[in-house]
Amino acid sequence: MKISQKGLYALQALMMLARHYQQGAIKIREIAYEENLPEKFLELILVELKNARIVESVRGANGGYQLRRPPSEIHLSEIIRLIDGPLAPLGDAESLREQIDRDAPHRALYKVFLQVRDAAARILEGTSLADIVNDAVPVKTSRRPRKKNDSGVLPMVARNRSANENS
Repeated sequence: MKISQKGLYALQALMMLARHYQQGAIKIREIAYEENLPEKFLELILVELKNARIVESVRGANGGYQLRRPPSEIHLSEIIRLIDGPLAPLGDAESLREQIDRDAPHRALYKVFLQVRDAAARILEGTSLADIVNDAVPVKTSRRPRKKNDSGVLPMVARNRSANENS
């Protein structure tokens, strides 16, 4: 299994949305800034995540993207399969099982690949966005609270989250 750069960006963006779950929609520009992701590429990824009903877009001045479901209900396996395809090193689990049945001289090799796929699937299916967000080191930058007349301009200086919470 290999996770592409696109898959990694998708996971990073979703982690950011999970950290800000139920705080309203977040503009692509803010996600890109906080996660240090290329904005144009992120835009394409978010459209794909929207089409898969993982995120939803909100229109208007305070619009942007937000998770459709709680972070605890979105598992890494779902995201990786969507962006990068099967978790198996060669095809999917079913094609590996067919290879085990069909290719007797290499059966042991395909069994190992199936075990690798099954182990990865167990871990990724058992790990939600909430799990990795709760276990992650806090991000140094933070979203500014929305004000009624907020222009959406990003701050030039990143603020420490814990310093903001203590003030």
